[in-house]
Amino acid sequence: MKPAHLWKKNLTLLMLFIFAATIWKIAAPVGLTDKAWHVFIIFITTIAALVLNPLPMGAVALLCIIACVLTNTLSLAEGLSGFSDSIIWLVVFAFFLSNGFIKTGFGSRIAYHLILLVGKSTLGLSYALVIVDFMLAPFIPSVSARGGGIIFPIAQSLCKSYTDETHIGVSARNGGFLMKVCFQSNVITSSMFITAMAANPLAVKLALDVGIEISWSIWALAALVPGILSLILMPLILYYLHPPAIKFSTSAPQIAKEKLRELGGVSWQEIIMLITFMIIIFLWIYGSQWGLSATTVALLGLCILLVSRVVHFEDILADKGAWNTFIWFGTLMMISGFLAQVGLISWVRDKLDYSLFGISPTITIIILSIIYFYIHYFFASATTHIAVLFPTFLALFIGSGMPPLLSALILSFLSIMSSGLTHYGLSSSPIFFGAGYMSTKTWWYLGFAMSIVYSIIWTLSGSLWWKVLGLW
Repeated sequence: MKPAHLWKKNLTLLMLFIFAATIWKIAAPVGLTDKAWHVFIIFITTIAALVLNPLPMGAVALLCIIACVLTNTLSLAEGLSGFSDSIIWLVVFAFFLSNGFIKTGFGSRIAYHLILLVGKSTLGLSYALVIVDFMLAPFIPSVSARGGGIIFPIAQSLCKSYTDETHIGVSARNGGFLMKVCFQSNVITSSMFITAMAANPLAVKLALDVGIEISWSIWALAALVPGILSLILMPLILYYLHPPAIKFSTSAPQIAKEKLRELGGVSWQEIIMLITFMIIIFLWIYGSQWGLSATTVALLGLCILLVSRVVHFEDILADKGAWNTFIWFGTLMMISGFLAQVGLISWVRDKLDYSLFGISPTITIIILSIIYFYIHYFFASATTHIAVLFPTFLALFIGSGMPPLLSALILSFLSIMSSGLTHYGLSSSPIFFGAGYMSTKTWWYLGFAMSIVYSIIWTLSGSLWWKVLGLW
């Protein structure tokens, strides 16, 4: 980053901090303590720093903690309390488990076998990539690792099979279609499992702070029907809105054959990975009956991989993504939790409740959902979106008469599904967009069109499915 650009960002942060502090001194609303506004000022400055990115996210998180301690807003023990939360460790353990998929080549082998089966048509090829994403989502909590580390390289190699220097438009149409499908699949699958991306456990934690418990199985079950329907319909709709120029090709199965030949026979590490995969999924669904939390199950799976030497402890130490997420995620959960404890969330809820007074509950929920969804145009991170808005909107949903558990689930799904709007809304979006097959205008147009489709699917099928599940 250029020094001048860095100083501009730092100056913006400083001005924001001074502005927030001035507002607190001059016009702090009645009914809130000084501690509440101290927490808010540090929180909003931290969020701005995460968006402006003058320093890495982990460094910003550590600055947030020291600011809380040095201003006597929180004690050191309170500032570090987020790192002891089991939800944090669920994400970290899931990162370590994902090393097994990538290191053994197990994820790539699944993908290439599916391409071999259904990859003769461009549409079939897109469904093969969607299925792979869906199968890997419960185990890889980083959309960058899953989308960028496994799906994207495979999709990119397949896109090259359509490359034609004399007909650039042909290459762009096919490449654009595949990349857009892969990205939208990344969005959908990330919303279907708590362990599919790091932002989801944050929503679980914020819901738990107000007494709403969301288990891994309840989340997956609630998202199952609308999620599967979205995965089925999404490629078809994109096929209509942005049809590929070449609809059939024999080159994709040929590429898959070559890649499988390079991978060789199934290794014992892959067999252990498969068995561990099945054990973890089973226990995530039924483990609560034996008192096993999702975090305990993830740790068990990791220990199996460590003992069998599929994953080495050195791999864990070298996983910068996991430890970086541990620092910034733990800090965000800590500061977000204290926002609720000091009464700020309740105060904002009361003010918004007053603004929406007199409007029917159904209309209120619709208005709140639309605002919550499309405000993601202003966010480059689902985690930031959740940290800033989730607690307030959860209180408003519940205040409007929506059952608490369903309110938390709907907001969680909205938080992730809205990431498909832009080319910066999810950490994997710049990877797929950066392939260069589609213009920004087209990417945004398709993102908005799919947002309408998702809204219809999740509203109609979701509401019926949730009724069957007894969530409302």
